[in-house]
Amino acid sequence: MLINWGEILNTIIYAGVGVILMLVSMYLFDLIMPYDFNKELKEKNVGAGFIIAGIFIAIAIIIRTVII
Repeated sequence: MLINWGEILNTIIYAGVGVILMLVSMYLFDLIMPYDFNKELKEKNVGAGFIIAGIFIAIAIIIRTVII
């Protein structure tokens, strides 16, 4: 069984790029939205948590489609 190190390295690079793009897009979303999600999450607002989760899922689907 041979290990293809090139494919493993590509996977790690794409994962890193995906995480960086997700964090950048979340930062941009925070700048655009006039709503303080950090404060709401600290106050245990479940609705704000669902919004953040939905945003992360949507951004992840977009980034996955672009990378592939």
